[in-house]
Amino acid sequence: MPEQDRPPDRGELPGTGTPRTGLAERLALNHMGSFDWDLRLGTLELDPAALEVFDLRPEEFNGRPNSLYSRVTPEDGARLDAVLNRALHERASSYGMYFQAFLRDGTPRWTHTQGRILRDEGGKAVRVIGIVRDATAELTHSTLLRTLEEDRKRQTSMVERTTQALSRAVTVDDVTAALTGSGGLERFGADGLALGLVDGSMLKLIALTGRSMKVLSDLRLTRVDDDLPLSEAIRRQRPRFIGSLSELADRYPRLRPYIGELEIEAAAYLPLVAQARSIGGLCLFYRDRTHFTAEDRNLCLALAGIVAQSLQRAMLFDQEREFATGLQASMLPRRIPEVTGGEIAVRYHAAWSGREVGGDWYDVIPLPQGRIGVVVGDVEGHDTHAAAMMGQLRIVLRAYAAEGHAPSTVLARASQFLAELDTERFATCTYAQVDLATGDVRVVRAGHLGPLIRHTDGRTGWPNVRGGLPLGLATHFDDHEYPETRLDLVPGETLLLCTDGLVEQPGKDIGEGMDELADAVRHGPHGAAALADHLADGLWARPGAEDDMALLLLRRAPDPGTAKAPRIHQYIHQADPEGLAEARAVLRQALSDWGAGELADDVELVAGELLTNVLLHTEGGAVMTLEIVPSVRIRGPHRVRLAVQDRSSVWPRRRTPGEAATSGRGLLLIDSLATRWGVEPRGEGKSVWAEFRWLATEDGPDDRPEDRPEADSPAP
Repeated sequence: MPEQDRPPDRGELPGTGTPRTGLAERLALNHMGSFDWDLRLGTLELDPAALEVFDLRPEEFNGRPNSLYSRVTPEDGARLDAVLNRALHERASSYGMYFQAFLRDGTPRWTHTQGRILRDEGGKAVRVIGIVRDATAELTHSTLLRTLEEDRKRQTSMVERTTQALSRAVTVDDVTAALTGSGGLERFGADGLALGLVDGSMLKLIALTGRSMKVLSDLRLTRVDDDLPLSEAIRRQRPRFIGSLSELADRYPRLRPYIGELEIEAAAYLPLVAQARSIGGLCLFYRDRTHFTAEDRNLCLALAGIVAQSLQRAMLFDQEREFATGLQASMLPRRIPEVTGGEIAVRYHAAWSGREVGGDWYDVIPLPQGRIGVVVGDVEGHDTHAAAMMGQLRIVLRAYAAEGHAPSTVLARASQFLAELDTERFATCTYAQVDLATGDVRVVRAGHLGPLIRHTDGRTGWPNVRGGLPLGLATHFDDHEYPETRLDLVPGETLLLCTDGLVEQPGKDIGEGMDELADAVRHGPHGAAALADHLADGLWARPGAEDDMALLLLRRAPDPGTAKAPRIHQYIHQADPEGLAEARAVLRQALSDWGAGELADDVELVAGELLTNVLLHTEGGAVMTLEIVPSVRIRGPHRVRLAVQDRSSVWPRRRTPGEAATSGRGLLLIDSLATRWGVEPRGEGKSVWAEFRWLATEDGPDDRPEDRPEADSPAP
């Protein structure tokens, strides 16, 4: 057969002698590859040319989409996901976008992908078949490249800033604050914002910010099935982008009354979807925009996805916190009983997250003979087990106290009960029995912080209260000794009990926290409730406060006497070196205020003798009372009465000191300065008193013999 009559070779182009090029080779020569993504199996097939586009070796690709993450930035990955998800939700047949892929050496390469979505008979997407290609040549040095790069940087910045702001949001209120607070609208690139949450069949707007947005306040509560753009986006789980207000008014007549007052040109209504469930909607308003590009739409979807994730996390946290708060509240007393002769205030602050529940507690227990028991404690741990143990321990301690047992016995039995629960937890607490009629306080500690007392003159102090082992540990070590410490609470003084969360801070010594608390109490208001609020406002919001805090304040009612018969009380602690000097200053000031300043020297000297005797020869402090005893006669002389009460049963004894003696002259001095003096029993102790005759200026001088009181001093 002649050569010109032979059929052309199938491997050559006719008439050229050039070998034929297959489809894959033609795509590869144009830096273009193909992929086949099985959505049901989650597998992704890339041909060699596609691997070349991503600069991947065959062994570096495992057939899963996540193998490509190393070549794409997280921002572009989020944008790709958003574009595909939108196409799937809107039942689109295809999608496409530009992004940057990084080569092995870190060089960025502009890449374009386009995919065809295949669906089954039911309309469900099952496969995506498409191409990826190197788009650098077509975009290099072009206006499109610069625009895309600027948009990409802007969008990346918006996504990053929004993600960063919402990453710190823990509660729904935190999310709302991040969206409506400083810089919130700027992060979204919007001029107005509305955020709504789905609550059953209702849609509640929980955030509304931006100029002129207040006109939408009437729509804060609507139904999810209402004919409104945000409700529609939520129901269909599809975004709606509006570039014309007239279009908005025509489609949604209910909005027509508000559109005239809205200073906007466009709006994006975005569903907030989490785990395939609509939890709310986000609406972004714009003044200088009439359309949305594909990139704009993708950015809005990406921002909505970030908000949805943050809201879902915050809603879960709020639910868990509500559960924990309810559990904690059920364990604490529902109400605090009113007491006669004083006032009580309690506060509780939880510094936990989620389902973490503290074991801190407080209680006020009515006791026999008109006394009350006050307790503050803390069970080890921050979980529901700690809260359950706290509830049991509080009830048991309350029962033991109500039976009338001594404070030491109450804690010993509570420790035994805790040990019998067969748990490794222990608890600390401080328990005090208080008689407000006499001011008698009996305190016991079980490894806990002791009480703080604020005196009537504003001074504060931490009395030296002996303590025992924590409850539970005491039984383990067979040491149930809880020694009682006797304190006096004079009228007007305040007793404070708290858990260690109020004084402990990370990186600080507990002594610093105790000083800080004492200073806050010193400068706080006098009333128990007002002082509790003052402490809560000042200390609970401290940075680094990570523990629960329980606070109990008991203030004995002040006893100022009357205008005609004023009275002051002062407690002088045995371990307070400045107590004597402050007591003398209080006496002198009071007498001056009452117009009896001429008696100040005598009263101060007698008080010094009585107080020194108590502080040197007894084992406790002293309660000093100064009062005016008015005359029963119209113009008779008044009396200034000084009384010093202690807990010693030993009465003072008059002695005859020798010339060289250094003591023993105190009663002689009192006898010579006071009009009369005496000793009275007071419970387990006594009260030594002295009276001074005083001619009140309002009555005028009157020194008739019948008004002179008879001496009532004890026999030598």
